Amino acid sequence: MKSIVKHSNRKAAFTIIELLTVMSIIVVLIGVLVPALSKVRIYAKKVKQLAQFNSMQSAIELFNNENDGYPPSGALDGAGQHYCGAMKLCEAMMGRDLLGFHPDSAFRADGMDTAGIKDIYLPTRDNLKARVGPYLQDNANAYMLAKIYGTGQTAPFQENNFVLCDVYTRQMRTGEKTGMPILYYKAETSNNLHDPNIAPTLQDNMGNIYNYLDNQVLISLGKPWEEAGKTTTHSLSDSVRFYRNTRNEKIVTVRRPYRTDSYILLSAGYDGEYGTADDICNFEWKYRE
Repeated sequence: MKSIVKHSNRKAAFTIIELLTVMSIIVVLIGVLVPALSKVRIYAKKVKQLAQFNSMQSAIELFNNENDGYPPSGALDGAGQHYCGAMKLCEAMMGRDLLGFHPDSAFRADGMDTAGIKDIYLPTRDNLKARVGPYLQDNANAYMLAKIYGTGQTAPFQENNFVLCDVYTRQMRTGEKTGMPILYYKAETSNNLHDPNIAPTLQDNMGNIYNYLDNQVLISLGKPWEEAGKTTTHSLSDSVRFYRNTRNEKIVTVRRPYRTDSYILLSAGYDGEYGTADDICNFEWKYRE
C-alpha cells in the first residue's frame, strides 16, 4: 500500500520578516553593548594609569629620602633656559640620559653643573659610577620630546629632553605611538595661597603653593596627534582652570590645594587634553568648568 504523504523538495527557510526581526535585534544589542564596552575600556585604562602613578610616587619618595627633597618643577632652570616640571621629574627618576640620576645635578636643560662648566651627564666612567637609580624601570614610558612633537616642533625646549608619558598611547604625527607627558608640580611649602587671581612669574609663585606656569610652555606645544599646523590648545592653558580643579573642596574657610606639602602629578587622560573631566591625578580630580 502506497503512502499518501507528500514529500516536498523545498527546504525550510527564514522569511524576510524573520530576517529583518533578527537583524533589528542584533542592531539593538550592538547599540547597547558598544557603549558598555567603551566604558569598560576607559575604566581599565584609568586603573592602569593609577597603577603607573603609584609606581611613580614610590619612586619619588625614594628620591626624596635619598636626596633630602622632592625634584624641583620650575619652568626654567638655573641658567634661565626652559626646562619644565615634566622634564625635571624625568631626570630625577631616570637621569637626563635614562642611565640614572647624577647626585650633583643642577637640573639644567643642558646637563651642565651649577657653574655651567662641567657636563655631569657625559657617559664617562666616573659619571656613570656616581649615578643612582634609575628609580623607575626601563619601561617607564620615557620619550624624547622630538619623538612626541616632532623634529623642529619643540621650541623653546631642547629636542633631546626626555619626559615621562602616561599610558594613554595614541599615534602621534611623528609616527610614534606614545602617551602625553605627565605634568609635575612641586609644592612650595613656604607659601600658603591658592589664588587664581595672582599672576605668578616663571620663577616665582608669588605666594601660591603651586605655580601653574611650571608646565605651561609644554602645554602650549598643543596636541601632537593632530595634523601639523593646526592651532589647538589645551583647556589647562587657562590658569583659572588649573587652580579651580586642584583646589581641595573639603577646606571651605580658605583656598587650599590638594597635597600642600608635596607635589601634583597630572595625566591628560583618555582624550589626551589637559584640563578636562577625564584627567587623572594623584588625588581625586574634581572637574569644574
